Amino acid sequence: MSKKDRGVTWRLWVVVAVMGFGVLVVTGRLAQLQILDHGQYRQQARLMHMSEETLFDRRGALLDRNGYPLAASEDTFDVLVEHRAWEDPDRAASASQELSTITAVPPEQMVQEVSASEIFEVSVARNLKYEQAVAVKDLGLRGVRLVKSSHRVYPEGNVAAQLLGFVGRDNVGLTGLEADLDATLGGSTGTLQFERDGLGNRFALAASNLTAPVPGANVVLTIDRYIQRLAEQELERTIGENKATGGTIVVVHPATGEVLAMASRPTFDITKLDLTDESKIALYRNRAVTDMYEPGSVFKLVTTAAGLDTGVVGPNTWWYDSGALTVSDWTIRNWDLSANGSSSVQQMLSRSLNTGAAWVAGQVGEDAFYRYVDSFGFGKPTGIGLTGDSPGRVRTPQNDPDNWRPVDMATNSFGQGISVTPLQMVMAVAAIANDGMGMKPKLVKEIAYPGGTQAVPSEPTGQIISPLSAQTLQQMMGVVADGYSTAYLNVKGYNVGGKTGTASLTEGNGYKKDAYISSFVGIAPLENPQLAVLVKIDEPKDLPWGTVVAAPAFSRLVQQALAYLEVPPQDAALVSAP
Repeated sequence: MSKKDRGVTWRLWVVVAVMGFGVLVVTGRLAQLQILDHGQYRQQARLMHMSEETLFDRRGALLDRNGYPLAASEDTFDVLVEHRAWEDPDRAASASQELSTITAVPPEQMVQEVSASEIFEVSVARNLKYEQAVAVKDLGLRGVRLVKSSHRVYPEGNVAAQLLGFVGRDNVGLTGLEADLDATLGGSTGTLQFERDGLGNRFALAASNLTAPVPGANVVLTIDRYIQRLAEQELERTIGENKATGGTIVVVHPATGEVLAMASRPTFDITKLDLTDESKIALYRNRAVTDMYEPGSVFKLVTTAAGLDTGVVGPNTWWYDSGALTVSDWTIRNWDLSANGSSSVQQMLSRSLNTGAAWVAGQVGEDAFYRYVDSFGFGKPTGIGLTGDSPGRVRTPQNDPDNWRPVDMATNSFGQGISVTPLQMVMAVAAIANDGMGMKPKLVKEIAYPGGTQAVPSEPTGQIISPLSAQTLQQMMGVVADGYSTAYLNVKGYNVGGKTGTASLTEGNGYKKDAYISSFVGIAPLENPQLAVLVKIDEPKDLPWGTVVAAPAFSRLVQQALAYLEVPPQDAALVSAP
């Protein structure tokens, strides 16, 4: 073979080799696409012609104990726009202008939201009513469609705003009961899969796959809307009259632990929620369960309960008040710097003597004293089921042996050096009113699921003090209440029991100068308590005494609440013959 022929042959084989290699590459690539990656590309092709929507059913309502809605959902519609339908600026400007006349959303805002998004569809208007949705549909705009949605409404306005909480745009609870009961209220979502054409429009006769959503359950609360409104009105009135910075009122039914009202101020407008204002975030918390404070003299009820139940003292047990009591090199004095000489335990409670409370605690002993503090529910969450349920703060020889000293028990006995929440304090008083039986605070009365209703039982926490001790303390509370001026405490027709408290406001590791918390805890009627009430007012500007600040609010609230509950008055003088 000549050199020329060999050159031709070599070039031929090169061409054949290149072609063969190319065939192998193409064949391999086809094998990868059609065999190895078949599932992936099949899914991509399916997604180009298939769409999936998440479906929501109606969120359950929050109802008061009598079935009145406090938070409910109404059907609405959202407007969705396809991203590529508004790629033409002229078309986007025209369509957005037409939508704006119906939705009241600025056209520039809608165009900006669509152009800035990379997803297939963008929501440009939410919560349209039925008439608005019909008007949008009649426009017949390309790439614009409506989806069913819902909007939370509050028939009672801002009543119990912090307790109820609110939901976000995705209909998921963010705060309050809306968040804590989200799994119950929200139900479960569904899905709808359907085919669409190149413009994203659904094929009317094409196959679809539907997984139906499940509606949320309605939750019946123990809250009574009338008593809740009374509590909020009295709280606002008392704060205003005393130029206070805030406060809390909690009303409980002692025998069941049901919370009839839970109100705190300052609060927020749940009907006009603005989540962009970060300065309002602090207003969302439920201060009745989250905020700790030193209770002051109302805590003397717990100390007296321990003394009565251990049998070391009775109402008429005498002790000598020199006006000063030395404990661990610290001197305890009365709030008014008085020295009262021979005094009874009843007089200690009526005159609110710090030295007497510290003496009673000393008679009880540290182990027993803190055992009763624990049994009454202090130093641990109440178990009410609300986010932020604070345990409070109790230092004992057991949990802090390096720092606890006997003077701590002395100050704890009259409500200093110990931190509680408003809910803890009122539940302790409710236990006294319930003949010594503690109850877990209860907010949910029953749950109405789509398939039936489930009642939520009350839960006793245990016999804290004996019925006899509790009844004795109830009578002592009645004597205390009788000693207050009727200008401040006067529930006409009913005997009540109670105790005031005035405590310094803690700040950091000390106390804020000239800042106090005024409070009153009471039970009514005394013979068969139906209500246990705590009124707590933060930083009143003038006189700080609980008798002057908080007791009048208790009187007005209880007077109206007992009449509303149809509790007959004990005072026969209120009924006379014509």
